[in-house]
Amino acid sequence: MAQVPKVPQNLLLPVIVVVLVAVSFLVGALWQKVSFLERGGAVAQGGNAPQAPTAPAAAPVAPTTPVKADTLNLAPVTDADHIRGSKNAKLTWIEYSDLQCPFCKKIHPDMQKALSEYSGKLRWVYRHFPLTSLHPRAQKSAEAAECVASSAGNDAFWKFIDGVLESDQKTALEDAGLVKIASLAGANGSKVQTCITSGEKASRVQTDQDSGSKAGVSGTPAGFLLDGKGNAWVINGAVPYATIKQVIDAALKN
Repeated sequence: MAQVPKVPQNLLLPVIVVVLVAVSFLVGALWQKVSFLERGGAVAQGGNAPQAPTAPAAAPVAPTTPVKADTLNLAPVTDADHIRGSKNAKLTWIEYSDLQCPFCKKIHPDMQKALSEYSGKLRWVYRHFPLTSLHPRAQKSAEAAECVASSAGNDAFWKFIDGVLESDQKTALEDAGLVKIASLAGANGSKVQTCITSGEKASRVQTDQDSGSKAGVSGTPAGFLLDGKGNAWVINGAVPYATIKQVIDAALKN
């Protein structure tokens, strides 16, 4: 039997050092990826994971330079939209959202905070964009929200959205959980259940989703901040509140 050659003692230390460096690099790369996911990048509808940042993130950088709103193919806000805040506000934040999306859940309280801090200056428009390939209960949850709106009005719709995104989504997004939250929001639970089962609001949800696709939305949350001068700021993903505030402040000064 051939003998395995022994590694000289003077070569063992360099080999160990190289191995440790390689392991450290892999651990660092994994840590960066996990940190990015926790910050909440938007998830593509096709099921792909969020792209890693091209450079290590320091302080969040807000897109303070606007683009022309008419280049975005963004559907105009109408009375058919669900609007929260003053209808005469200078700024409009349009959010395309998915009720089963963890990043939408993450940004929701920050948007509530922004609406309060910029009361009278900002209005919030909610549009559905269920990522059905990733979130099997997103479509029915969106339909349930529209059932609540039809049954009890716009205020109840927003209470329902709040209730869903503040709940444990493992149970809240099943039909029974949706009906319970709808009832707490002021809607008739049995009517909402019938509405969910019938699928009568599927076309309403699809209208929102089609408008988002035309505007280039592929993941959620997708935000568009509009002023009254034809300018728009595009904000994708669950960005920190500091970033939301930077964009709003820039729009107010524009």
